[in-house]
Amino acid sequence: MTTPAGGGRRRPGQLETEIMTVLDTAVRPLTPGEVRDLLEPDGSLAYSTVVTTLTRLFEKGAVARHRDGRAFRYGALSAPAGLVADRMSRLMAVEPDRATVLRRFVANLSADDERLLRELLQEDPSAD
Repeated sequence: MTTPAGGGRRRPGQLETEIMTVLDTAVRPLTPGEVRDLLEPDGSLAYSTVVTTLTRLFEKGAVARHRDGRAFRYGALSAPAGLVADRMSRLMAVEPDRATVLRRFVANLSADDERLLRELLQEDPSAD
């Protein structure tokens, strides 16, 4: 596993989120090397790690890719927040005791996040 420039291990899914943020803000699709250079210009992030992560994001339908010479270029199909929401949904889908998981999740929210969640639950879902 790679480590961020500040040291220590990345949290699970953190590199995916960082890559999605880079792709989401890019003005054009990027090669894995360009993504790596934007994430960690010092070269501490392995090229193969970026390629593997981009391939997994492609397989999840989060990024598009097209061949450009010998390399692929990648572009975001969804925002980084969408990737996190999808990850949460997948985790919930395999948990038989969803009520307990949700109860514990809400119990660990900050007061501001709990208030935001309550507001979101009151919104009309057809308003999107």
